[in-house]
Amino acid sequence: MDSQDTKFNYKIILAALTAVIIGILIAFYYSYAQSRTQINFLETEKDLLVQDLTLMKADVDRLSALDEVNDIALQRSKYKLQQLLDSVGKLTFTIEKLREAKGELRRLGAKNDSLKLKNDFLNYKNLQLAEKYEASQKEIEYIQSRNAALTEAEALQRDKIQDLNKALKIKKYLELETTDATALRVRSGKSIQTNKASTVKKLRGRVIIAPDNSLANQERVIYFQFLGPNMGIIEDNANTINVNGNVYSKRVVVNFTGEQTEVIDFVTIPEGSLAPGDYVLNVFEDQQLLQTFEFELK
Repeated sequence: MDSQDTKFNYKIILAALTAVIIGILIAFYYSYAQSRTQINFLETEKDLLVQDLTLMKADVDRLSALDEVNDIALQRSKYKLQQLLDSVGKLTFTIEKLREAKGELRRLGAKNDSLKLKNDFLNYKNLQLAEKYEASQKEIEYIQSRNAALTEAEALQRDKIQDLNKALKIKKYLELETTDATALRVRSGKSIQTNKASTVKKLRGRVIIAPDNSLANQERVIYFQFLGPNMGIIEDNANTINVNGNVYSKRVVVNFTGEQTEVIDFVTIPEGSLAPGDYVLNVFEDQQLLQTFEFELK
């Protein structure tokens, strides 16, 4: 009886041990399966992270080559990315490190986007500067061409002035044989010579040009300048002629044939406007004084 009980107890113990061993094996299997699943998940995440980091590093390298202004920030990003790549390569990677790496990756992504925006802005500014520089170069070329044209025009003007000065120096003026002046009063439409200042209505100038075949068939201009006792210019119908700063009473155009030529012209004044005294008639051609005649009114 005791022997049977002992055998029965051994069977119970053996069955219990077997159940414990099977339970341990089952628990170990499930633990192993969960660990394997987690390891596979980590490996997948690791591969994705390595891929993202590699792309990010390539993008940073590209930005570094494009813009040296952000070189320091890019170098720091490259260093942090390299650290992450090094840490991913180690088997000490955990869920916490994965989360930390993802957070760091997002921060680096945001910084990378910021660097892209900065680079795009710098490219835009560089484009604007290039356009402004090109416009400035065109403006400089235009100004230089205008300056060259002005310089050439000034040189031509100087040459013309020199030629004109030479022509004036060698110009041959009319030669006058006679110059005289008379005062006239007007009665019933007739002009009568007088020497009474209060009745004078006209002053007549008369010149005789000496013959000169070298000046034949030319249109020449002479000027009558009547001066009163106070040496003021006597006006013709309240008008005077101003030429190069010189004031004259009358402009007279002469079609000179080369032969002896008489020229007569008048200055009209209000009756009673003249005072007694000595009067002068000056005859000019251009600014050259040809002859002078003096006369007296009482």
